[in-house]
Amino acid sequence: MDNKKIKIGVLGGSFDPAHKGHLAISKEAKKRFKLKKVIWAITKKNPFKTESKTSVGERIKYCKKIISKNSFIKVKFYENIIKSNKTINLINYLKKNKNIEIYFIMGADNLISFHKWHKSKLISEKCNILVFDRYGYKKNSLKSKTFKQLNKVNLEFIEFNKVNISSSQLRKI
Repeated sequence: MDNKKIKIGVLGGSFDPAHKGHLAISKEAKKRFKLKKVIWAITKKNPFKTESKTSVGERIKYCKKIISKNSFIKVKFYENIIKSNKTINLINYLKKNKNIEIYFIMGADNLISFHKWHKSKLISEKCNILVFDRYGYKKNSLKSKTFKQLNKVNLEFIEFNKVNISSSQLRKI
């Protein structure tokens, strides 16, 4: 891909709630891949999860609180603009700007089921995929269908000082 393009990270999810793990991978992605900004693209409902009990507005507010002074992170809700919660539709919308190169950021847990995502192959063709290791998911994500298909093409598995936290753990508190 063209090095003159502006590198943008996209971390999608329900952020229910946002936590320091989201912040850590955003900072790591920015540093390692020289990203100009990282967009936290909040979805109203993750197609693979049950509906959130917390409103999108409240989740956005909490995300902004978590990112604090990290001005390179932008919290966005695109679903009323693109009329979809599908990642491919978000990528296509962002790609209308021909000057950007997208780095789609995800946790290793998402890689395991990535092949089930709507038009996952197309997503992988349109952007770089950065997979951040998570406690307990490395082995299965490295054995996943997607990792075997895309390994080293435009998918990078990133090991780093992980933050052992998840939104589902926080919801149980």
